[in-house]
Amino acid sequence: MASETHMPGPVCLIENINGTLAVNPEALKILSAITQPLVVVAIVGLYRTGKSYLMNKLAGKSKGFSIGSTVQSHTKGIWMWCVPHPEKADHTLVLLDTEGLEDVEKGDKSNDTQIFALAILLSSTFVYNTMNKIDQTAIDLLHVVTELSNLLRAPSSTDLDKAEDAADMVSFYPDLVWTLRDFYLSLEADGQHITADEYLQNSLKLKPDTHQSHQNFNLPRRCIQKFFPIKKCFIFDLPTHRKKLAQLETLHDDELDPDFVQQVADFCYYIFHHSKTKTLSGGIKAKGPELESLVLTYVNAISSRNLPCMGNAVLALAQIKNSAAVQKAIAHYDQQMAQKVKLPTETLQELLDLHRAIEKEAIEIFTNSSFKDVDQKFQKELETLLKAKQDDFCKQNLEASSDHCSALLQNIFGSLEEDVKHGIYSKPGGHCLFLQKTEELKAKYYQEPRKGIQAEEALQKYLQSKKSLSDAVLQTDQALTARAKKMEEARLRAKAAEAEAQRLKMIRRQKQQMMEQRERQYQEQVRQIEMERARRLDEEKRALERKFQEEARQQQERVQAEMRRLQNELQQQQYNARPPDCILL
Repeated sequence: MASETHMPGPVCLIENINGTLAVNPEALKILSAITQPLVVVAIVGLYRTGKSYLMNKLAGKSKGFSIGSTVQSHTKGIWMWCVPHPEKADHTLVLLDTEGLEDVEKGDKSNDTQIFALAILLSSTFVYNTMNKIDQTAIDLLHVVTELSNLLRAPSSTDLDKAEDAADMVSFYPDLVWTLRDFYLSLEADGQHITADEYLQNSLKLKPDTHQSHQNFNLPRRCIQKFFPIKKCFIFDLPTHRKKLAQLETLHDDELDPDFVQQVADFCYYIFHHSKTKTLSGGIKAKGPELESLVLTYVNAISSRNLPCMGNAVLALAQIKNSAAVQKAIAHYDQQMAQKVKLPTETLQELLDLHRAIEKEAIEIFTNSSFKDVDQKFQKELETLLKAKQDDFCKQNLEASSDHCSALLQNIFGSLEEDVKHGIYSKPGGHCLFLQKTEELKAKYYQEPRKGIQAEEALQKYLQSKKSLSDAVLQTDQALTARAKKMEEARLRAKAAEAEAQRLKMIRRQKQQMMEQRERQYQEQVRQIEMERARRLDEEKRALERKFQEEARQQQERVQAEMRRLQNELQQQQYNARPPDCILL
């Protein structure tokens, strides 16, 4: 069972045989049997700087990894020690101790780069062990190997490690723990005490990118910050008197400097509690078989790629990084131009403005990604490529405009050609109508957007190509017009004769109407006279009747008056005939 994995001591995982790296099958067998998630801690640094001592402490042992007491380097290749994780249940702690860098006995330093890169690629926590202080040499060394390990890793993807995006690539890299041995500086900045982490942070701080020297200064720091987002720094005092360093692994803690003992304890505590599980692409937690596959993959990649020795690494990295920076800038240019440029452009200036803006971005990307571009060789290469791409885009723009305008003209003027074929303009005045329709279609063509720089030239070429069509319409128009003129003259004469006949007919009709009118007027006069005579007779009759009536009324009034007079006389006579007494009464 994985929980029962027991290794009494480290074994060589990757052997360094005469400058050639080879995987130890026995170590792979141990590794493949581990079914627990792995926390992989690797340490790299100059030889004779106490790397193995720290790894033994992480294993909980005073002995295990070889601790040399002379100027001769002991550890060769990469040694592995798998122990139960002291803090994470059901996890295995894999400790990788590496061959010291810059061993004078090796002569050929090619393994330095390879072993350094392997330690970064295989670990989940990477311990960078340097002496005394953080300096530019240590930063450049870490930067170079980090870039080379990324280069090594990119084409060597396996089923466990492929199709990774940028976030995956960053998460793949281990946490960085920078250990400073025999530290002798004062942790102060601007007169204030600072922590070891702040010292590391200040050492990796960027300068404003206002000068080429600042860009060269910033490049390794930006790389380290990008690929090691989690960074920690520990400082270690001298363990004991230099004369006792030869017996370091046999000394008890009470024989060592108390500050050093505490510093080692703090280091181990951090590793145990903060080191993450080795994680592959897609969030896969690496177990023994997965780490075994990575070991084989990367060692095989190293064997086939023949990474340069440390002495030539900077030169090789500059070549690789700058070539990659050129490709990255060109890829950005191609991507942005593809997204932002819609051919054809309305004007050539529009295309040139877009090119210049994106060209500026591409050069900026190259500048930020380049490394030691001596004499701006690669930048000039980039500018040459960009100029060629500009010329190509101008050519494409010209062709796109020409093709688009040709298709547009055919689409707009196609109906005119069809009308000509069907004889719509084969009539007198047809040429005038043809020209009028042509102007309408030209106006429609001009209204179409984004025709490009060939718009006018394409139109003129098209109209010139259709001149024979216009001439044919004109000739037909002229022939039909002459014939129509004669027919029109005959029609006008016939129309004039018809008009004269109509006029004479109208005159006769008018005379007839006048005679009829006069007869009607005469009859009306006769009728009016008769009516007037009848009216007068009627009036005379009514006047006579009124006269008779008035005379009868007057006669009646006279009779009535006479009767009243006679009655009055009779009454008077009767009154006069009465006796006197009756009168008194």
